[in-house]
Amino acid sequence: MIPCGILSSYISGATLEKSHDTVKADQPLTLSLSFKIDGAIREAFSQKNWEKAYNKHDNGFRMTIEVDIKSGRKTVMPLKFVRKAALFWTRNPKIPHRIWVSVVKDETPFYPLSEEEARLLLFDVNKVIELSGTELASGAHRLSADIRVYWGKHDYTEPVEISAKSNEVELRAVA
Repeated sequence: MIPCGILSSYISGATLEKSHDTVKADQPLTLSLSFKIDGAIREAFSQKNWEKAYNKHDNGFRMTIEVDIKSGRKTVMPLKFVRKAALFWTRNPKIPHRIWVSVVKDETPFYPLSEEEARLLLFDVNKVIELSGTELASGAHRLSADIRVYWGKHDYTEPVEISAKSNEVELRAVA
């Protein structure tokens, strides 16, 4: 087990992409936000630690992700979503372990067949954001995303809050 105090967790590869260079007031703008949560929590999220935690009745993991889409300093759209993992006893013949995990991502449960697949589902974020053109005033804008991720104490981690900022994308809003 790697306690989360020795290594730190961090957000890597925060990238914001836009669908158009210009947006009209009556049109939606599609933004794609992607990033990974790396470091200690990703390493600690392993089958060995799941089993130890499950035996201590620590059978859930909840991670809250808050994103503020900003134009300069002004928040244009706040977002908040949750990723969850539930530890459970399995008898699936494809899984050679007694305790396994399911991951709930965007209200949909997934049952990964490997530890790495579980980490990808829980800690890799690819979010499509629909922004209305009416939310942007006419003129040039530099959009970015402020990202905050936090989770509570578990057998394999302490409570942590990490944050990052994405790149800026430039676009023009027209009336």
